[in-house]
Amino acid sequence: MKQLTDEEIMIKVSQGDLDMMRMLFDRYHLKIFNFLLKMTRDRVISQDITQEVFYKAIKYKTSYKNGKFSSWIFTIARNVFSDHYQKSKSSPKRLDDFEYKTMSEETDHIEQNEVKQQLDQALNQLSDSDRELVIMNRYQGIKYNEIAEIVGSTEGAVKTKVHRAIHKLKGYYLQNA
Repeated sequence: MKQLTDEEIMIKVSQGDLDMMRMLFDRYHLKIFNFLLKMTRDRVISQDITQEVFYKAIKYKTSYKNGKFSSWIFTIARNVFSDHYQKSKSSPKRLDDFEYKTMSEETDHIEQNEVKQQLDQALNQLSDSDRELVIMNRYQGIKYNEIAEIVGSTEGAVKTKVHRAIHKLKGYYLQNA
């Protein structure tokens, strides 16, 4: 039996086969959670929002129109995060539980913590939209064309914005070093 694509599975879900959603959940819940963790900096909130994303995916299954599933689910995640952020603008943000792929294994624990803190500070200095683009592209590995679809922009504009955001991030990082 051939393995179904995300899109084929979502079509079955949209036609009422809700058991198939488990496969999509298994494939995407960690990606969605990690994206949200980097955006919220709170493990518990990220878990709650991740559940909300999949709840909304089921609730609005008929709105899926045969596009790329990853773009559709990340658009939902982005919207749920935005809703959450709007509701909790005044609450303080935490830097707990961040994990960065940029750490080298040879670096000792103390240096890792210093680099992590500097990167946290630099990432926090970015605007929300720049931080979101960096996280989607560099941490989640989402391609420019998919990000463009998620944020409602063009691929060229997203490439430019990511490049500029990375440039700002480097500047902030070096400033904090």
